[in-house]
Amino acid sequence: MPDHTPEPTTTPRPGRLLLIPNTLDLGCIAPDAPAPDLRDVLPMGAIRAAARLTHWVAENAKSTRAFLKRVAEVEALAAPLQAMHIAELPRPPKGGAKAGTKGDCQPDAATTARALATLLAPAVQGHDIGLMSEAGLPGVADPGAAVVRAAHQLGLQVVPISGPSSLVLALAASGLQGQSFAFVGYLPVDGSQRAQRIRELEMASRKAQQTQLVIETPYRNPALWQALLAHLQPQTWLSVSCGLTLDGGFSHTDTVTHWRSRPLDLPTDVPAVFSWLAA
Repeated sequence: MPDHTPEPTTTPRPGRLLLIPNTLDLGCIAPDAPAPDLRDVLPMGAIRAAARLTHWVAENAKSTRAFLKRVAEVEALAAPLQAMHIAELPRPPKGGAKAGTKGDCQPDAATTARALATLLAPAVQGHDIGLMSEAGLPGVADPGAAVVRAAHQLGLQVVPISGPSSLVLALAASGLQGQSFAFVGYLPVDGSQRAQRIRELEMASRKAQQTQLVIETPYRNPALWQALLAHLQPQTWLSVSCGLTLDGGFSHTDTVTHWRSRPLDLPTDVPAVFSWLAA
C-alpha cells in the first residue's frame, strides 16, 4: 500500500536583529564636502556586518541608503541599493492631543505591537535584519529600543555590534564618575521648569555621587549651557563634549566657578553631550 503519511513541513530558521552602529556625523557634513572614511570611525566588523544585510529597519530610509553608499566604498554590498528592503519606524503623530485626553492620536499598545511585528516579519521568515539609528548605537537614546524589545518578545536573537556612542564617549572623556551615571535625556525648554530640573538632578548627583548626562537639540546648545552655569552650584564639575569623532570635536571639564569666568561659544549645528557631578 502506498504511504500517504504527509511529509513534515519545515519552518525557516529565524533570522537575527543586528544592531548596526552609525557614525556621529549626521547633519554635520556640508553638502559639497566628502564624507569621512567609515574606517576612521567604525570597526571593520560593523562595516562587514552592514554589507551582508539586505533587510533593514531604520528611522529614515534616505539616510540609511546614504550610509550604505559609504559602506559600499569599503565593502561590497550583498545586493544593489535599489534591491534593499528598508522599512521605516512608525513616526509619532503630529499635532495629536496629549496621551489620556479626548482626541488622543497616540496608537494603542496592540496597534504598536502589530506594527513592530510587521517590521520584524522578515526575521521570522529567516532573514537577518539590521536596525539603524540616525547616529550612534541603535536603542540607546533612540526610538529603535522598541524594535529591540519586540524582537525579544518574538524570540529573535539580538546581536549588538560595536560602534560609537556619543554618551559613552562623552562620559569617558569627562573624567567624572564612570561607575555610577544616569542619562536623563532632554531637559524642559521652559526656563523655570528647566532650572528646577537642573537643581533636582544636581541634588541626586550629590546624594549618589552619580554623573548626570543630558543632550539638547543643537540650536539650543548655548541656552542649555547658560542655564547650567546659572543654576548649578559653583563647585559642581561640569563637562561638555561636542562634535565627538568629528574634526574639531572636543571635550572639556571644569568646575562651574571656572566656567563662569571662561567664555565658551558652543556651535548651534553640532550635537553635544552635557554632564556634571556635584562635589
